Amino acid sequence: MGQILGMKITGLDIRCCRYDDAIIAGGKMRDGQPLDGMEFLVYTLRTDDGQSASMFGFAGRSALGAGHLAASSLRPFLMGRNALDREAIWHDWRTADRWWHHLPIYSYGPVDCCLWLLGAQAANQPLWRYIGGANAQVPVYASSLVLDDADAYATEARAVQGAGMKAYKIHPPGQSLDEDIEIHRAVRDAVGPDFTLMSDPVAPYTLEQAVRFGRALEAMNYAWLEEPLPDENFSALKELTRVLDIPVVGTEVLAKHPYSVAECIAQRVTDAVRADVSWTGGITGALKTARLAEAFHMNCELHTTIFHPLEMVNLHLCGAVKNNSYFEVLWPMETFQFGLDRPLPIKDGIATLPTEPGLGAVLDWDFIDNCTQAEV
Repeated sequence: MGQILGMKITGLDIRCCRYDDAIIAGGKMRDGQPLDGMEFLVYTLRTDDGQSASMFGFAGRSALGAGHLAASSLRPFLMGRNALDREAIWHDWRTADRWWHHLPIYSYGPVDCCLWLLGAQAANQPLWRYIGGANAQVPVYASSLVLDDADAYATEARAVQGAGMKAYKIHPPGQSLDEDIEIHRAVRDAVGPDFTLMSDPVAPYTLEQAVRFGRALEAMNYAWLEEPLPDENFSALKELTRVLDIPVVGTEVLAKHPYSVAECIAQRVTDAVRADVSWTGGITGALKTARLAEAFHMNCELHTTIFHPLEMVNLHLCGAVKNNSYFEVLWPMETFQFGLDRPLPIKDGIATLPTEPGLGAVLDWDFIDNCTQAEV
C-alpha cells in the first residue's frame, strides 16, 4: 500500500449563506420570531497536497455572526496541522475552546466532518466504512415541524406513513399540555395502533406535567418521549425516567460531548442519549458519545442535523454504529432538500449507505454561490 503524504492543512474557507426560499412551518416558531429563510455556513478545508473537503454548518439566525466567530478562532488553530490527526485536533480544540474561544456548540462539527472526509477520500473508502462499517441500510423516520393543530399533525402523519417512512415523531406546540396530548391522540388514531410514533416536546414541561404527558403516551403506545424537560435538569429527568415505562431520551443540546453526558449514561438520567455530527463535536464527538452509551448497553439515537449535506454525514455515522435505531429527517423533506447534487438515498423508508469514496454525494456549488452573502 502506498503511503499517504502531505495532508497538512493550509486553508479554511467559510462562506456565510442565506437561502431565502426556505420557509419553516410558515414561519411559526415557539420563540415568537419568524423564520422565513435559512442561514447556514459552508466550511472548506484545504491541504498542501491539493485535497479539499467541504461541509455545511449550522448558523442559527446569523450566518455572518457565526461565520466570523468560527473563522477567527478555528483558522489559526488549524493551520499547519495534519488533517489525519483528527483525534489530537479534537482534544486540542477542547482545551483551546475552554481557555478562550467558547464557540457555540455547532461551530466545530463541520471542521471535524471535513477532516473525516479528507481521510475517507484519501483511503478511497465510503465514509461509513472508513469510520467502521456496521449497517449498509438504516430505517428512516420523519419528524414534524410545529404545525397549527391536531388535524394538521394527523394529516401529515398519514402522509409520512403513506410515503413508506418507518416512524413519525411529533414536535407539538408545547403551549398547552392538554392540547399536546390531544395532538398525540389524533395522530395515533390517524395511523392506527401499529405504526411507530415518538414525541419530542422540546422541554416545555414541569416534572409533574411530564409525568402526566408520559403516562398518556404510554397508553397510546408511543415508542419514546424525547426532551420533555431541559437536558441539563438531571435530577428531574432521572426521576421521570424512573417512574415512566416509556423510554425517556435526551442530551442533544448539552455542550462538550461526551463528557457532559457521561453522568447521564452512568446514572441512567435518561434511557437513551442523543448526538449528531453538527452540535456534538462532529463525527469524533458523536462517535465518542455513541461508544460510551454502548458500553452501558444504552442507545445513542442520532439527531437530525437539518441541512441535507450534514444529514449525509449523519447517515454515514448511522451506518457506522450499532446502538442507533433510525436515521431522522425533517418533514416535509422538500423544504430541506438543498445543498446536494442529489436527494438523500432514501427509498420506501430505508436509507441505503453509498459505496462511493467519501460522502457519496457532491455539494451543489451553484446553489451555494447563489446563497453566499460573504466569505470570511
